[in-house]
Amino acid sequence: MTAAWTEHPATSLRWRPGDRLDALDTRSTPGYTGRKRAAKVLRAGHADDLSDLQERLFAHGRTGGVRSVLLILQGMDTSGKGGIVRHVVGMVDPQGVRCRGFGRPTPEEQAHDFLWRIRRALPSPGLLGVFDRSHYEDVLVVRVEELQPEASWRAHYDEINAFEAEIAAAGTEIVKVMLAISPEEQLERLVSRLDRPEKHWRYDPADLRARERWGEYQAAYQEMLDRTSTDVAPWYVVPADRKWFARLAVSELLRHTLRGLDLRWPAADFDVERQRRLLTGG
Repeated sequence: MTAAWTEHPATSLRWRPGDRLDALDTRSTPGYTGRKRAAKVLRAGHADDLSDLQERLFAHGRTGGVRSVLLILQGMDTSGKGGIVRHVVGMVDPQGVRCRGFGRPTPEEQAHDFLWRIRRALPSPGLLGVFDRSHYEDVLVVRVEELQPEASWRAHYDEINAFEAEIAAAGTEIVKVMLAISPEEQLERLVSRLDRPEKHWRYDPADLRARERWGEYQAAYQEMLDRTSTDVAPWYVVPADRKWFARLAVSELLRHTLRGLDLRWPAADFDVERQRRLLTGG
């Protein structure tokens, strides 16, 4: 860690019992004392380290290892999920990354339980998987929009915890990030999309409905965090009004997770010196 970090984001951003989402300052930078320019330089400096760590993970998977990493991104529209994928995950080799976004279920997906499509998208050994939205939509959108009876979506909390414990035991390290923005910041970002023709495709009139139910969504997020932040798969709540801080924080969380795997480069399963002689004719 650099001097600009007074506390690692794995500590300062971790959700704990008693935390309140409505008390969070979404423009704050918990544990970080630096400025925007320094944060961008620091994040850029992570590129080589992240790339090396991700390549070790990929090599591990190619040689029979079982470890993988799953980054789950949740947040209101415009909270910066796409920016995290582009500016943080984009720093590593794309061949070792699998990104998946989850929108409204297809008819085929609706014919199965809500975790069916999630299981099919889990990263294979050696891969960094990224979910832009996830199984948590079934305790967020489903709840607020009243798409299922309350008894149905409430049962999902225990199912999610059991599912994540299962995949963690099988070798997947889970990093869950909730990007928290204010309604004022979201308004600015939505207006910006209308002001720029090249961003019109990203604007969804349905976002207005979600804004009208902001309080209900915040209550849903609060319970989601309280019920599903576990020792095996904790939530990290990242204040996201400042995009530069959110991107820096997630890059630090990913580095921390990949380093924690403590993966070594796979040993050669051939005689290195013999191959060298064959190559050089020596």
